[in-house]
Amino acid sequence: MKDYPILKSKLFLYLTEFFAGVSVMAVELGASRLLAPYFSSSQIVWTIIIGTIMIAMALGNLYGGRAADKNPDPALLYRRILIAAVWIAAIPVLGKYVIMGVTGLLIFTVSTNFLVIAAFVSCMVIFVYPLFLLGTVTPSLVKATVESLDDSGRTVGRLGACNTIGSILGTFLPTFVTIPAVGTAVTFLIFSGILLAIALAFFLSAKKGLRTVILCTILFLLCLLFGRSTAFAFWEEDLTYEGESVYNYLQVKEDRRSVVLSTNVLFGVQSVMMKEGDLTGMYYDYALAAPVMCEKEAPRVLVLGNGTGTYAKQCLDYFHGASVEGVEIDGKITALAHAYFELPEAVTVTEYDGRAFLQAVDSQYDVILVDAYQDITIPFQMSSVEFFTMVRDHLADGGVMAVNMNMHSDGEGSINQSLCDTIAAVFPYVATVDVVGNTNRELFACLDEAPAARLERGLRRLQPGALRTMMEKVSANLTEVRGGSHILTDDRAPVEVLGMQAIDALIADELVWVRQIYEREGLGGLLESFA
Repeated sequence: MKDYPILKSKLFLYLTEFFAGVSVMAVELGASRLLAPYFSSSQIVWTIIIGTIMIAMALGNLYGGRAADKNPDPALLYRRILIAAVWIAAIPVLGKYVIMGVTGLLIFTVSTNFLVIAAFVSCMVIFVYPLFLLGTVTPSLVKATVESLDDSGRTVGRLGACNTIGSILGTFLPTFVTIPAVGTAVTFLIFSGILLAIALAFFLSAKKGLRTVILCTILFLLCLLFGRSTAFAFWEEDLTYEGESVYNYLQVKEDRRSVVLSTNVLFGVQSVMMKEGDLTGMYYDYALAAPVMCEKEAPRVLVLGNGTGTYAKQCLDYFHGASVEGVEIDGKITALAHAYFELPEAVTVTEYDGRAFLQAVDSQYDVILVDAYQDITIPFQMSSVEFFTMVRDHLADGGVMAVNMNMHSDGEGSINQSLCDTIAAVFPYVATVDVVGNTNRELFACLDEAPAARLERGLRRLQPGALRTMMEKVSANLTEVRGGSHILTDDRAPVEVLGMQAIDALIADELVWVRQIYEREGLGGLLESFA
């Protein structure tokens, strides 16, 4: 230690341990945002991220301990921290290309569990190496700080405490401060910059390794230049808005006819506003059957998962006198609703979880739309028999519940069968209709009469026009649901596993098409088909 003046006090070593803990957790949380637009933000993706990071840290611990025994020179540790800092800084610049490259290669080699495998491989390629390097920090610092067996326990305990406290800070800062304020890309750059500063302080004080320091600093500055302005959704151009909230990656896109919101998905739309006030052609239009079924002149509507208010606005437009409340957990989405989607002031939006909202209020509604499912990201607490019982208890006499189910997923034990069986265990009358042109399916549930009969009667009150034409389409395609045994409960609701199976089946069908084009027309034909 005598060659390194900065290490005469153990304070710098403890700070190193602290900021290593901060950075590991910040990278883990940033990883979820980097992967979300491609693989969703489901519990399955979180499991992949956590598992990958644990593998990297374990290997780093093993290597770090052996390396420290062979050569305890702290310069080797700080060189590894320097490399980790530059690698993490490069993630906003190169990460999305790695993900798309991995996905492109797997198209030709993987037939099942594509999403899981692609997410796992991407995570391994992007995150294992820098976190492996950070995993070497603790055993290396133990070697550097323990001077005798007499104080070894105290010293190791302090290092562990520094790492844990740093990890706590690294958990809260990205989630509540940096990601909402400056985005994921800058978050990576901030915490890689902290690691870089630690390594620079060490080498500059030691007056050695300056070539490596200069090279890594230049690389970091290049990442700072190109990484902070990069967009994760590089497959989209001319976005009206791209940003992040505590809960979501968000993008708003506008064209001549509409404004759309997408969240955490590579493809798909979560909210849409038609500039001319037309029907959307999407599941929102089908869900308008619920107010028709309830047969109230001025229905009281609750939307759980309000988004930017597509359905709420439609209800006000087509059912004069209706009152609409929305519940949306992401306040940033509600802000976008007012900024870009002309959400009427008449729509009251509560920033809350949908189930928690129902638990907190005693109000009764004529229509409750459950629109909180997003691909495989289905909140389990809003899919169980206990939740749908709560919805039932908040329906007024003659009320109707509508549920947007994202995927055409059929077969024994599928996600849609499980949701239908669960709802049928609470509501005696249930029917579904497939949305033409996409994978959504709309479900309607009533307590006193079949949805088909109520819709047919409600149709007689509608004047000729776009709404009536749409309702005739829904009426002609409603299918009665008979309940089964696949009931989801608060204790057991494996919705994400079931959702992943459904997505995997959809992807498998698309991969057959991609491979056929490749075999017939080669890479050029494949690229042309996506152009």
